Amino acid sequence: MDWTDPGKMPLKRECLVLLVLSWVSSLRAQDENRVMFSLGTFQNVSVPVNGTVQAVVSRIPADVSFLTLQFHTHHRNVTLSYTPIPLYGFSVTAADAGLLSTLTLSQTTVSWFLKTPDGSSAAGVGVILPYTSADPVPGACNQEFPLEIDPNIYLQYNMFETTITFAPANIGYGRGESPPACDVDMGSSTRWRLVYELYQYFLPEGDLSEQSLISSLERAANVQNVQDNSRKVVSLSSHDRTQFFFSSLPGQGVIFSVIVRDPVLNTSASYIPVHTYACSFNSTLDGCSDLGRVSSKVFFTVIGLAGLLVCFVGHRFFKCELFYMGFCFMAFIFFVLITRTTALEYDIRLALTALMGVVGGVAMVMSWWRFGSVMVCVLVVGLILGFLISSIAFFTPLGDLPIFHNDVVFWVVFACIMVFVPLFFIRWPREGNIFTCGVVGAYAVVLAVNAYTYTSLSYITLDVLKRLLNHNFSRAFISVPLQDIDFIMITVWVVLGVSGIVVQLYREKSRPFFPPSPYVMWKQERERRKTNVLDPSHHKLSLSAQILGRIRQLTQRAEPAGQTTPLLL
Repeated sequence: MDWTDPGKMPLKRECLVLLVLSWVSSLRAQDENRVMFSLGTFQNVSVPVNGTVQAVVSRIPADVSFLTLQFHTHHRNVTLSYTPIPLYGFSVTAADAGLLSTLTLSQTTVSWFLKTPDGSSAAGVGVILPYTSADPVPGACNQEFPLEIDPNIYLQYNMFETTITFAPANIGYGRGESPPACDVDMGSSTRWRLVYELYQYFLPEGDLSEQSLISSLERAANVQNVQDNSRKVVSLSSHDRTQFFFSSLPGQGVIFSVIVRDPVLNTSASYIPVHTYACSFNSTLDGCSDLGRVSSKVFFTVIGLAGLLVCFVGHRFFKCELFYMGFCFMAFIFFVLITRTTALEYDIRLALTALMGVVGGVAMVMSWWRFGSVMVCVLVVGLILGFLISSIAFFTPLGDLPIFHNDVVFWVVFACIMVFVPLFFIRWPREGNIFTCGVVGAYAVVLAVNAYTYTSLSYITLDVLKRLLNHNFSRAFISVPLQDIDFIMITVWVVLGVSGIVVQLYREKSRPFFPPSPYVMWKQERERRKTNVLDPSHHKLSLSAQILGRIRQLTQRAEPAGQTTPLLL
């Protein structure tokens, strides 16, 4: 074709324009899928459908020896990779993913690649943190996970506990240098001198929003922010296991962070922080959006309303109090037994628990009605108060002491506190009973509120229940946050409890300590009638004799009286 022909010049120009437009659109598409990062600055990133985003950082200072890129989403998994196509051992997939890149002598630019494993879109926030040759290298002595250097914290959870695991770190080294050996020597010049610190950061209670998570992650991304905003749980040496267990808190956001320190050089580095709500955003059953079951709300609402009555008038209506305490005592024991021995659904177990609670309440009332032993009933009531006080004691930081991670030590101390409380109130049974009504009844109101809005106070008894149901729960840290709603509920608990105790002590001060047993009163009345000849009821036939006499009257034929004459007036 002759392109010098003047008639064909417009066609040539059109082809050139199309080529230029195609090249420009290609560059624009590359720019749209490339995100430039600045060191230490958070950057919002959106991953398109079936697309890959390239994260790039340039102008890296010469004193930086390695970089970590961390990328966080609310709940969607993303794949972070060293290569455009993710390969095993060169990529990681998680909602909180991170990679570590060591630098060569003259390297000033590093890039990574982000995509979603299922090709869907995702949005999150990322940050690149620089470290020098003196800083320890997180996950550089990894022997468990696919990445050669793995700075990630791996998290798993179930309804009882949350497990986090991370790879050991190595001491720092400069650009172009070979990394120090991990396990050849255990001297002070090796990675065995490093120490680790584990931190927790609690999100606002009941707040499952993405905005809250992102702002919280910015407070727990690097070493300084973690120290300033998070709570240190434990410190450990390089000889300890790098696996920890925590009590699961469904619906409560928690961010876990690990800092590795070099005590010789006084330097530190941060692993990739990881978060969890201990629930699933993708599940239609037991998802984060539907944590409160209807059956639980009904059950604890009834318990709370009955507890409110017991709090203020329990001792006055002694039979009602005994039924309530017997219900709680039997229901708790039966729920533990049926959960440990069967695989029934939760709603069925709760219904059977309520049924057995009614049986326990009736048995408690009937035992007092038949035998009239007040001390036995007060002992059972005191055990419930002792259980609650012992649970409160281990809800404090006392419960996280290493010695109480031993089941034998824990249960011995727990039982001693639980038994001591009713023994203490043997000298003052009425006051002990009223005190139990106030404290236990007010706590039942707190549990009823927890069925509708999250409060950490429910874990006072829930942690003990978890320990009874799961043998491995003893190794878990049980610390929970106390936030605004918790302080409000503590105030409600104290006000209700004190008010109920004062009201009942005032109303009962001129009454007998305990109402008499109806059966015992009936027996005493019957004996009195037998021995008191002046009592008209003493000459009255017994009920059985009266019934037999009436039957004889109806069955016997009347005898003829003989001849009769009219009465003369």
